[in-house]
Amino acid sequence: MNRNGRGYSCSGHTKLGIAVAGETLKIAKPLLARNAEVVAALPANMKLIKDELEIINAFLKEIGLKGCKGEVIETWIRQVRRLAYDMEDVVDQFMYVVAEKEVTGSWAYLKKIFKKPQCSISLDDIATKADIVNKELIELSKRRSRWTQPIVGLNDIPTTSYDNEQLLYLPGHDRSINDDELIGIYENKETLIEMLHFKDRSMRIIAVWGMGGIGKSTLVNNVYTNELSHFSCRAWVSISQSYKLEDIWRNMLRELVKDNREFDAEKMYSAELRTELKKILKEKRYLIILDDVWRAGDFFKISEVLVDNGLGSRVIITTRIEDVASVAADGCKIKVEPLKDHDAWFLFCRKAFPNIENHTCPPELCECGKAIVGKCDGLPLALVAIGSLLSLNTKSNKKWRVFYDQLISELHNNENLNRVEKILNLSYKHLPNYLKNCFLHCAMFPEDYLLHRKRLIRLWIAEGFVEQRGASNLEDVAEGYLIELVERSMLHVVNRNSFDRIRCLRMHDLVRDLAISQCKKESFCTVYDDTDGVVVQLGLDPRRVAVLHCNNDIRSSIDPTRLRTFISFDTSMLSSSWSSFIPSESKYLAVLDLSGLPIETIPNSFGELFNLRYVCLDDTNVKLLPKSMKKLHNLQTLSLKRTELLNIPQEFSNLKKLRHLLIWKLVDATYTSLNNWESVEPFDGLWKLKELQSLSEIRATKDFVAELGNLSQLRTLCITYVRSSYCAQLCDSLSKLHHLSTLHIRAYNEDELLLLEDLTMPKPLEKLGLIGRLSEGTFKSPFFSTHGNRLLNMELSWCQFTENPVARLFELSNLTELHLTRAYTGHQLNFHAKWFEHLKKLALSDLPRVNQICIHEGALVSLEYLHIYSLKELRDVPTGIKFLNSIKEAYFTRMHPDFVLQMEKLNHIPRVHWSTQGKFKLSDNAHTFQFMSRVFQA
Repeated sequence: MNRNGRGYSCSGHTKLGIAVAGETLKIAKPLLARNAEVVAALPANMKLIKDELEIINAFLKEIGLKGCKGEVIETWIRQVRRLAYDMEDVVDQFMYVVAEKEVTGSWAYLKKIFKKPQCSISLDDIATKADIVNKELIELSKRRSRWTQPIVGLNDIPTTSYDNEQLLYLPGHDRSINDDELIGIYENKETLIEMLHFKDRSMRIIAVWGMGGIGKSTLVNNVYTNELSHFSCRAWVSISQSYKLEDIWRNMLRELVKDNREFDAEKMYSAELRTELKKILKEKRYLIILDDVWRAGDFFKISEVLVDNGLGSRVIITTRIEDVASVAADGCKIKVEPLKDHDAWFLFCRKAFPNIENHTCPPELCECGKAIVGKCDGLPLALVAIGSLLSLNTKSNKKWRVFYDQLISELHNNENLNRVEKILNLSYKHLPNYLKNCFLHCAMFPEDYLLHRKRLIRLWIAEGFVEQRGASNLEDVAEGYLIELVERSMLHVVNRNSFDRIRCLRMHDLVRDLAISQCKKESFCTVYDDTDGVVVQLGLDPRRVAVLHCNNDIRSSIDPTRLRTFISFDTSMLSSSWSSFIPSESKYLAVLDLSGLPIETIPNSFGELFNLRYVCLDDTNVKLLPKSMKKLHNLQTLSLKRTELLNIPQEFSNLKKLRHLLIWKLVDATYTSLNNWESVEPFDGLWKLKELQSLSEIRATKDFVAELGNLSQLRTLCITYVRSSYCAQLCDSLSKLHHLSTLHIRAYNEDELLLLEDLTMPKPLEKLGLIGRLSEGTFKSPFFSTHGNRLLNMELSWCQFTENPVARLFELSNLTELHLTRAYTGHQLNFHAKWFEHLKKLALSDLPRVNQICIHEGALVSLEYLHIYSLKELRDVPTGIKFLNSIKEAYFTRMHPDFVLQMEKLNHIPRVHWSTQGKFKLSDNAHTFQFMSRVFQA
């Protein structure tokens, strides 16, 4: 796996390490020796490349950590990076040839393939490229000695002073902030003051956290200044990542004693400082601010001098990282969020129009002004800096429009704004090496684009950004990366599923802009957009291209031979825009995402893209896949959701590295039939794909059901068209799947009975969907009796129960989400006290006879989202809905007209969406409306 993820990426060398490791070279060398002399030298050359690049990589990592600057160094780094890309190409070719052994299951295959003339040509080409790379490495080393001599001894690397950068913006160095400048943070201020004055007299740690520039230090400084009189001594200490503990303690002592000449902190060392600080803090009620803490371990070291003196002392830390904030006492964490739209506009106008009465924006500037404010995305630092700068300029719409169009450049070049960039870039600089490429990768997506967890994880693995960690699954490691980026405030969670797992995220607009700048610097990617005939292109010879809008020939703007990733977000892009170079020239392509494009056929030449790891053709019109794709031995993800494809070539059983196979056709967009999705037939040998983790949706056949247990790594399975006669074997096969967490079983038709009395699983499931009529003993099966109370998400559809189904399910005590569709033919649904105490989402759909829903007090106490769809006989709101004190949002769709007349009974619900014909309306008691076509997503 590619382990770089560092500031100056060299993404190929770890693959190289794999390629030249152990058995590969032992086998390859004697076989290669029978070819030309240059080919015989290939293993040695590859070893030289690997060894040299390891040293260069470590060197670049050190430079990245020190934050060195200088055009000579930057130029040399660019050359190294470009060479690393060339090396990656060589490595992938070499690995593809040598690793054919994995496909045949025998190293003897090498002997056969090396005898083929075309193979010798290929190996000769690889060897020639490797030789060129080695020569370039030698030359690069000479250039380093010749031109960058000062950086050879790493201690001499010119570094960027973190502390000096901090002084540019730390509120602790500016005591002139007034209360009326604190816009939109009144609630946080009151909460923080309340925490300072808790009746509990023990020393408490308080954490204020959020992204850079969000106003953490401003908030704390205001409270610190106004509450000083309540504490006998106080100190504000700024923490840098490269701090020395003695310096922190020395600064703390200096702040605590102020002008007391009895203490000469400069002459004290660690032991003396610790003693004096403890002595001072033991006797007094103190308030200490530790500003911008980056690691929890740093706090614990610093806190060795803190004394719990029982006097109500307080320590406030500010941080960008949630893990650091977790050191705070229970109930003593404040997350500072971006400003709401009206507060952001008010703060901007206050700075942009300081001399206008009430700071009112002139009408002619409102549209552009709001666009600028929108770009700031609620970030106070940017709003203040940009507003203040614009207050000095001529206030014309034309000039403001030019400023908006050039905002990214202004942030980088304007001395009045570059502090915004510096603060945001600090968060990037201090990312662990393994997160940097993952973060930059998110910049490829359009502004305000929803980033879905599963998609990001699969892309990062395909890109080689995720490293193996012990026995952990790569997907689990990648999800850990995602969570860490959220905890570091680099990505923001938009919504979570019912059991609190991240579903989708977004990147702050300014953070994305600065990430794009970093991508350009590192030739990480190009974001292509030729809207209005103007091509916006970033980066020189990038490895990755994201197309936002394409009217022209994109080939003229990129070097297709270097392309590794191609993702299109322009669903109107013509096939001719990409097919002219894919696959003919982009031989090393690893990621290809053409979802939403008007594509009907895939050329046979796709099979030559030997390096492909990720292919997404969702929402296209593809009907067939070429058999040549059997040669894509590196393929990990193949996704064709909502396409016309119903058959997969049998030859796909060769794709031994396939991890995610996601294929289905939508046949009923109204979702009113049991078989609204059409699934694919299993090909012979599908069960031989031992690395498969996601399989959706696949038709049940007698042979496939019998072999299903061989897919031992499956985590997600959606199996359809299940006949009663298959069920016994299906239950047996499922009992062998030790990693399965999501299972959907759909019956052959509405009349087919799912006989699941013997259903058992080796571990609990998170999600279970049963679509079709169920046998009477289903809920008494070993699965439900053993693991039922661990189930989190349940869907029952087309079950046609004659008795109240919730009475069968309430013992599933940990359910957080429940969907009932065509599951009940009775008239009344009752939810009794203490039923479903953890349920957060409830969806009741198409229950044709239900005319009354009763919610007893004490039931559904955690419910946040309610969706009732097409209950045509329900003419009154659910009885007892007033008891749902946690509810945030409710949808009532395609309801009886009489139901709408009862809407006043729903006034306690913040947002209510209702319709009689499927077109949502919003009740007056809701302040905001966000259209959601489907509340409950898979």
